[in-house]
Amino acid sequence: MSESTFKSFAVVGAGNTIGIPIVHALLSHSVPVVVLTRPSSSKELPAAATIAPVDYFDVGAVSRILKAHKVDVLVSALGFEGFPAQKPLADACKEAGVKLFVPSEFGMPTEGGTDGMLLSKSQTASTAHLRSIGLPSLRLYNGLFQEWIPWVAAVEETGKFIILGKGESPVSFTAISDVAGFLAYVLTTLPPSKLSNVVFRIEGERGSMSDISKLYSKSGKAPVEYVDKFPHTNQIPAAEFREYLQKRFDMGAGSTGWDVVAGKEGDEPAGSANALWEGHRWKSVKETLGL
Repeated sequence: MSESTFKSFAVVGAGNTIGIPIVHALLSHSVPVVVLTRPSSSKELPAAATIAPVDYFDVGAVSRILKAHKVDVLVSALGFEGFPAQKPLADACKEAGVKLFVPSEFGMPTEGGTDGMLLSKSQTASTAHLRSIGLPSLRLYNGLFQEWIPWVAAVEETGKFIILGKGESPVSFTAISDVAGFLAYVLTTLPPSKLSNVVFRIEGERGSMSDISKLYSKSGKAPVEYVDKFPHTNQIPAAEFREYLQKRFDMGAGSTGWDVVAGKEGDEPAGSANALWEGHRWKSVKETLGL
């Protein structure tokens, strides 16, 4: 007798970049989806989803909602500022009998890292907490969202494609729709035994910032400029974080195959989980950005 798949899902943090795409992707598989929202949220959400306003830090209230909807899997799409809520959400999942927790790890590999900007202390604590309470998790690394490339390179603010350093190291770039689609596919088609306490590394396209800049220059959308220091002006919000990301890229850490502890490509290669989504055609950067 084959092992059954997960049947019911909850998503928290639908207002962030990847949240609503995940909700849509799950709904496309004809499974019930409960979206947990803050009581003050006014975000427009898919009509087919069940909306449940709740205080994320109220373990009892969240647990009751999860029990009422017989949720098997909770997916966190919380942004940086929401990471502290992942610990009480995990406690609520444990209390409600949820079988799998997907923490918000949509980006570069973080496992074993201590870099304060790479991941917050609360994110680290929530991952350790999942282990301590015996709640299985699935972590998904996708590198940089392809849609974020212009932001990282400050194209809109400067009219140029800014590259800090050489920009020659490989980076994993994955379209938001592919990230959401992959997660929904594996959660609804693979048996729980293949999803418990695993790390999936996906990659839509592999290339360097220098490679991407050529697409911009050829299309006439922005000339490339190499700099030794990222421009910090009032016209470039979060310049420090953009600079940080490009420094990580330059050292090779933008690859989903990166081993944070060893400081090099690890044994599990970038894109190693792509094959799980059988027959899927992954979007290219050129396609996603219309270059």
